[in-house]
Amino acid sequence: MAKETGGRVAGKKAFITGGAQGLGAAAARMLAREGAKVALADLNLEGAEKVAAEINAERGEGTAFAYALDVRDEAQWIYALEMADAAMGGISVLLNNAGISIGGNIEQLAFEDWKKVMSVNVDSVFLGAKHALKYLKENQPGSIINISSIAGLIAGHNTPVYNASKAGVWLLSKNIALHCAKQGYNIRSNSIHPTFIDTPILDRLRDMLGKEVAETKLARQVPLGHIGEPDDIANAVLYLASDESKFMTGAELKLDGGISAM
Repeated sequence: MAKETGGRVAGKKAFITGGAQGLGAAAARMLAREGAKVALADLNLEGAEKVAAEINAERGEGTAFAYALDVRDEAQWIYALEMADAAMGGISVLLNNAGISIGGNIEQLAFEDWKKVMSVNVDSVFLGAKHALKYLKENQPGSIINISSIAGLIAGHNTPVYNASKAGVWLLSKNIALHCAKQGYNIRSNSIHPTFIDTPILDRLRDMLGKEVAETKLARQVPLGHIGEPDDIANAVLYLASDESKFMTGAELKLDGGISAM
């Protein structure tokens, strides 16, 4: 049995995409430690099951669950949410975390790669919110948390699809917030905007340049002088999932080490 706890999200039930690694796994562990049940959904089911097993070993069986999910597939969304709702006894938090990046400037980037990134990064947020609201309405107060990026607010010269997709997540988060408020739902929607975080999304650069060189290169772009850690983002997820943020909706949290201040 899951351990009883008086944590900051005690009684919350969170559905998390991209839960097999990186920010999704860190958020799942953080929420579980603070009293929530968590459903980890990922294309990599084996990875999600591993994280769920680790959480259950720490917090007790029935704390974490894992589901296969291609976030581009509407039918899979409907099925995974239904299964998670049954397993956890409801869904009150949706964390849209799954995301990818493909490089190449506007002249180099293939249209197929453009469509792939937009589908994973933006379609997933649309589908997640559209189909999770059914469950969130039954488990109010609810919270939708969308992982955007500082690249959704500040452009680069060689990341057109990442910029466009993460900007889309930013404004879609606000649209969802206003919709829920207009309908009278006690469901909030906010976005989080990290800069470089020590997750597998940096592996391509680390493989090219070597870990130390790559991370030093990235750190030079951050006023605080270093890249972030997954728990830096998980702490923000915890705040937005909790009732501590009950008056925050349609907002963006910048966790960028000061980049946007320049």
